[in-house]
Amino acid sequence: MKLYKVKKSNIDKRGLYASKNIKSGTKIIEYIGKLISKKETETNPKFDNEKDIYLFNLNSKYDLDGDYSWNTARLINHSCNPNCEVEGKGLKLWITTIKDIKKGEELSYDYGFGYDVDYKQFPCKCRSQNCVGYIVREGSRWRINKKFNKNNLRINK
Repeated sequence: MKLYKVKKSNIDKRGLYASKNIKSGTKIIEYIGKLISKKETETNPKFDNEKDIYLFNLNSKYDLDGDYSWNTARLINHSCNPNCEVEGKGLKLWITTIKDIKKGEELSYDYGFGYDVDYKQFPCKCRSQNCVGYIVREGSRWRINKKFNKNNLRINK
């Protein structure tokens, strides 16, 4: 029995949901795709940020294009309060639980986008309590919080 099922998501279009209770530390699904160069990522119109992109950054030279129907892991959505993480090296990337997950709960992980990218292109819809409204890695969210707090102070004065 698979540990997940595909359903309509509360975060974005579709997502993966636990089909039974899952213990922390469990490998759920492998993220698979086609190895492509950074140059291809930059020049191929398929990777326009106006579209859904299933791209996993591997290193400074290569990305993993996961935009294939046989890569079910591409449907796992970002959350600012994730219950999974990505582990592995090279092309062996696994989505692994970092918390106990109850049957019916949506699987999610932090996409890890940096603050240095134009973060406003990537709105976050996870609605978690610590969400800053954009898909930005946990270690960079304080920058957005600081910016919003500064702006709110100016507005309130």
